[in-house]
Amino acid sequence: MYKTIVVHIDGSHQQDSRLRAAARLAMDHDAHLVGAGMTGMSWRDFALLTGSMGAPVMPGADFQGMRDAVSVRLEKFADDAHRFGVASLESRLVEDEPGYALLMQSRYADLTVLSRDNEPDPALPVRARALPEHVALRGARPVLVVPDTYRGEPIANTAVVGWDGSMQAIRAIEGALPLLQRAESVELALINPDELSELHGEEPGADMALYLARQGVQVDVIVERTRSTTGDALMALARTCGAGLLVVGAYGHSRYREWALGGVTREVLARAPVPLLLAH
Repeated sequence: MYKTIVVHIDGSHQQDSRLRAAARLAMDHDAHLVGAGMTGMSWRDFALLTGSMGAPVMPGADFQGMRDAVSVRLEKFADDAHRFGVASLESRLVEDEPGYALLMQSRYADLTVLSRDNEPDPALPVRARALPEHVALRGARPVLVVPDTYRGEPIANTAVVGWDGSMQAIRAIEGALPLLQRAESVELALINPDELSELHGEEPGADMALYLARQGVQVDVIVERTRSTTGDALMALARTCGAGLLVVGAYGHSRYREWALGGVTREVLARAPVPLLLAH
């Protein structure tokens, strides 16, 4: 089970949906919920501002203003989490930028809950462009990416798991096990498995299905051969079976290939209609 869950608190319009998801999971798993709010000013920024002769030094009141703003957001987080029914929670004010801070916080949690980027800018580096990708790729724990449309419905009554035989997919499945074991139905989806026949054995999906069944997961294997992209096929399957969760390994192929061609990870991050669990 998940016993510690971290949720990003930034006061944005996306916060309500991800907090609802994090609260629901905390209650379902009797977990401790940590709301992590960041000032956005890293120690590197501070050193640059105060150490450069040519850089203007921000007055102390400005730094305190950043802390005060985060404190207000964290107070609201605590109120909302209690209202949603969370019994065990804490607020953490981190004086750093979100990417680095969430990587550190995620080390000591079972799951990190984030929102997807609505309009990522491809001209920016990954850390600045896409917080979910940054934390999933560089962190040690799974990431749950919640769409803006989530309003508190059950997560993973039915789940779709993308299985391509990769190490990333294995890590995503391991990270999702507490959810998959609670699901009424899990669809283990193999999209065009013949293209990766060396990873699947004689009967694609059979070995992973047996592994999941021994873990207490109610699993069915679905093999699709399609001209659609893998991401589109997985999302279509999630819609068709009414899934509440999609599980995908982050960057199953080379990161350069994913960046150049679009890739499964980027597709599902941009358009997944349900909460998406990623791990690398």
